Amino acid sequence: MVADLVAHLLLDAQRALRAAATPADGPPDTDAVTYWRAEGAPDDPAGALAHAWHVRRAASAYARPDGLLAVWRDTAAAAVRAVAAAPPVVATQGHRLRRDDLVATLCAEAAAHHLDLVVDLPGAPGPSPDVLAALVRALDGLAALAGGAPPAWAPERWALVGTGRERPTAAEAAGLGPLAGRLPLLG
Repeated sequence: MVADLVAHLLLDAQRALRAAATPADGPPDTDAVTYWRAEGAPDDPAGALAHAWHVRRAASAYARPDGLLAVWRDTAAAAVRAVAAAPPVVATQGHRLRRDDLVATLCAEAAAHHLDLVVDLPGAPGPSPDVLAALVRALDGLAALAGGAPPAWAPERWALVGTGRERPTAAEAAGLGPLAGRLPLLG
């Protein structure tokens, strides 16, 4: 599972590199919130399964987990440098978005997967507050687009429930109202 998550994060770093080197041919058509709706992941179980198998195969290609981690570390560092020098509007996955929105999508995804990595590690630190805030902003925006109001919960709790990593309690679901039936907002 850990190797699969690192392989998935490697794909995100590669996406960042490609986006940083791909100036958009027009104005933004999505942002850090609507990007997640454009992805359609929650509504595409076959695509999600195919992606999971791809990630599993990519992770298994490394003889040792530290080899995969080294490739991710180098690629992520290169992505950070490349995105810092990227044009103001970039293209990725068929969409155009501002460089800052690209960074926000990458941070939101990194926060969600950080929560995945530490789920069985009591006492392990969660995502940094800034990275977690990117995920919370995306969830808040998706809640608004779904016609609901984001809950006034601790950021990590909203991140876990909003991404479907945990189910809301009965009281939380009641407080969410119809929004509870729309979970997860971001996969």
